[in-house]
Amino acid sequence: MADTRRQEPAAKVLWHFTMSLDGFVAGPDHSMEWMTGFTHREGLVDEYAQSTGAILGGRDAWDVSPDVGAIYGGAWKGPVFVLTTHPEDAEPVEGVTFLNCDVADAVRIGLQAADGKNLEVLSASIGRQLLHRGLIDEIDLHVAPVLLGDGIRLFDNPGGTPVRLARGDTDDPTSVVNVRYHPLTSG
Repeated sequence: MADTRRQEPAAKVLWHFTMSLDGFVAGPDHSMEWMTGFTHREGLVDEYAQSTGAILGGRDAWDVSPDVGAIYGGAWKGPVFVLTTHPEDAEPVEGVTFLNCDVADAVRIGLQAADGKNLEVLSASIGRQLLHRGLIDEIDLHVAPVLLGDGIRLFDNPGGTPVRLARGDTDDPTSVVNVRYHPLTSG
């Protein structure tokens, strides 16, 4: 299967995650320990670090992992916005702005700060809200060969209607992506 095209700075709202094969973007309580031991194509991290102008995340994940220097392994520097209903109790961090506003306003603020580059949304719940409002330009996923079984899902929509997507990396935007994995045996 061919990889996606290079990510370019284009002032897009990009919902971006590494995701487990069963649809989780974080483990229980937003744990991220499961993300080690996987490889990406050469230059992928630098590609995202260079095309990202600002990041929009949520408070729950921020409280678990408040390390701005860890974004793209430290290769990215820029403004981070954390959307929260209670900014008054957030610990101030240089380069981080805590926002208490509507998600559409957060996107407007983030895109302005991104200065022509992409605004990356690193929150499942914020991404879902933006998707429902038509404010996501692209969903970029890296599917890791692991089954978590529990945690934070990329998309939950109980009782809702399916959200149809078009692939951006092929001439047939409705084609299915085929993957094949084998369980690793322990011992």
